[in-house]
Amino acid sequence: MSRFRTTRASGHTPTQMFELVADFERYPEFLPLCEAVAIRSRTTTEAGEVLTSDMSVGYRAIRETFHSLVTIDRDRMCIEVTSSEAPFVNLVAVWHFAADNPGGSVIAFDIEYRFRSRALQLLMGTMFDQAFSHFAKAFEARADAIYATPVTQA
Repeated sequence: MSRFRTTRASGHTPTQMFELVADFERYPEFLPLCEAVAIRSRTTTEAGEVLTSDMSVGYRAIRETFHSLVTIDRDRMCIEVTSSEAPFVNLVAVWHFAADNPGGSVIAFDIEYRFRSRALQLLMGTMFDQAFSHFAKAFEARADAIYATPVTQA
């Protein structure tokens, strides 16, 4: 199982960053590797808003689409993405958003994944690790574009 964790300070509020990450349909506009997102269904449960989605990712000649379950919990300021369908054996990604003084936020992102194919794991694993390190920058740049100047300098 591969794992990537990061915590990052942002000059934008937790709510702003949460809403940006929760807006899955916009990912192809700014997120590295993400080519398309299709929301299959949207429901509300005690845990929050639950989406089922298909995300298509690509890098050079490699293209994969995976189905995931996304739980958007506004009360806890948490977003969880899970998948156990091809190309993954298992994928769990969790975002947490918290306030940081003065007026900014701290964003924690944790993902664990394992591909079904060992060859795909070897090929995509390194590329995924590099991409995850760029995701935080992509979300921060998107927040700057949407919300203008950050409240604080991160």
